[in-house]
Amino acid sequence: MTAPSGAAEIVLGVGGGIAAYKVAELLRRLTEAGHGVTVVPTDAALRFVGAPTWAALSGRPVATDVFDDVHEVPHVRIGRRADLVVVAPATADLMARAASGRADDLLTSTLLTARGPVVFVPAMHTEMWEHPATVVNVETLRKRGALVLEPAVGRLTGADTGKGRLPEPAEIYDVITDVLARGGGEPDLVDRHVVVSAGGTREYLDPVRFLGNRSSGRQGYALARAAAARGGRVTLLAANVALPDPAGVGIVRVGSAAQLYEAAVAAAADADAVVMAAAVADFRPADYTDTKIKKSSDGSSPVIELERTADILAHLAAHRPHPGQVVVGFAAETGDEHGSVLDHGRAKLASKGCDLLVVNEVGADRGFESEQNEAVVLGADGSCVAVETGPKSALAHVVWDLVVARL
Repeated sequence: MTAPSGAAEIVLGVGGGIAAYKVAELLRRLTEAGHGVTVVPTDAALRFVGAPTWAALSGRPVATDVFDDVHEVPHVRIGRRADLVVVAPATADLMARAASGRADDLLTSTLLTARGPVVFVPAMHTEMWEHPATVVNVETLRKRGALVLEPAVGRLTGADTGKGRLPEPAEIYDVITDVLARGGGEPDLVDRHVVVSAGGTREYLDPVRFLGNRSSGRQGYALARAAAARGGRVTLLAANVALPDPAGVGIVRVGSAAQLYEAAVAAAADADAVVMAAAVADFRPADYTDTKIKKSSDGSSPVIELERTADILAHLAAHRPHPGQVVVGFAAETGDEHGSVLDHGRAKLASKGCDLLVVNEVGADRGFESEQNEAVVLGADGSCVAVETGPKSALAHVVWDLVVARL
């Protein structure tokens, strides 16, 4: 069975972990998108989710044994046909066997014959993920060009909580989409730590009111997701964002500009690149009221004095922990009598001291709270790259292409 035109042939390897039940949802998303999916579960995986489930959701027979249809040499044929191999959940045992080049079942044999990109989505208890043997195995797989996502933090089997949870299927699907969109290019952010900020800060006047902005965080999350799909270790500084956590990304939640400043300085200390996509408040109330501000009986309005917040982008650009760090800023601009959007963008690039500035024109019906974006990326070297209207993931990859060229 061949996938529809424009779709991909995907091998979905399923490891023997309790998180296998969540992979059924990932399979459904892949097939609904038109991809042709061959499921290759391990024997242990079939003890959690049976072959009939995989067959029904994929519309294909389930490949389980190297001796099934042996005349077709399945362990070679399946791997060669695949545009992409995804292993989820990738257990500690499965990654150990893959790292050592074992071929003791159909899935590990398929991994040895695959010539397209390979994505491992680990899921295991925290102690297993942090064990030195697993750390070495993950490093080995990454050095060979495989994309090994970082597991999520959350509820594990039983009452345990920690790092090792399988990311949500929707987020794994988005990573797969990113990998396919890049044509399976080599993960070019492996061994790189990148920091991304997203969302909008809130500066409180009293316990219920704040000064804020319309940023949804979608562009920052797209940047974080794209970096993870390119193999980076990603720290995402999320300011008041109501979006699912991207797969393979570490989240630090912040509220105000002051909190974002502290988090950004700390995260940037060992970062190779920092991309400040969050919309940071330029001003905050000079005084905070512990109780709700009441309406006055005479109908007058309160006078609120504002003060400047710290210029996070300028500080990061001026105080880099090492000279090779790349700093990227975002500028939401509107034209006025003093200049165009690009005029203001070029002035901001010069004043901030960053390497790249992504300039967006914003307004009542554009820029914020949208699934799409368009921008011009200005470089301190005089470069100018226009990105036409499209998904925010497309702009994200343009930004990372420019960052990688400067690392």
